[in-house]
Amino acid sequence: MFKNFAADALGLSDIGKIISSKDYDKVDADDYIMHEDGEKIFFLIKSRTDEYCFTNLALIHVDGESAISKKRTVKRYDYYKNKLSNITIETAGTIDLDCEIKFAINQEMFLIDVDKRAIEQLKDLYKALIRIEQITESNETMLIKSGEVLEIASKACGSQKIENGDLAEIFKNINEYSFQWIKQSREEYIKKDFTDTFKNYINN
Repeated sequence: MFKNFAADALGLSDIGKIISSKDYDKVDADDYIMHEDGEKIFFLIKSRTDEYCFTNLALIHVDGESAISKKRTVKRYDYYKNKLSNITIETAGTIDLDCEIKFAINQEMFLIDVDKRAIEQLKDLYKALIRIEQITESNETMLIKSGEVLEIASKACGSQKIENGDLAEIFKNINEYSFQWIKQSREEYIKKDFTDTFKNYINN
């Protein structure tokens, strides 16, 4: 217990270790992975108090109060509905013990210190997160444009004089077409699974 107090006092408990894939089943975060839905861990940083688990679907943060407490709060941030931004990496200086990766999810900032010997692995995570940010931003733009196109088409149809045909049937067809357009756009431009991105940058 004294070692844990000393580590907290020195700030050493905040320096995370990157956990090998063979040990994923030994961490707390594994209990909260949706294995049944194909969720898989691709990168995991563990400190004395916290775990930062990056899966193909989300960041799962197991938030601990202190190194000597077993109390944990589990927070889940699905990539498709939580915006990643301000992703940076800070390498270690000559006398530093750690390097650092920083990023924001919505308005919440994460600053994760990692053993400086793991800098090459941390660079891989940095690249994966940057790519996720780029993809989600591009898809968000395309989804907005898709909605604008549908609105323009709808207004154009509404301005045309209907001379023949059943008005109710015409309205039904327009409504069904609009629904299918929106559904197809959401399926195409809302990416939930980033397995391919993580595989491209991270070797487990």
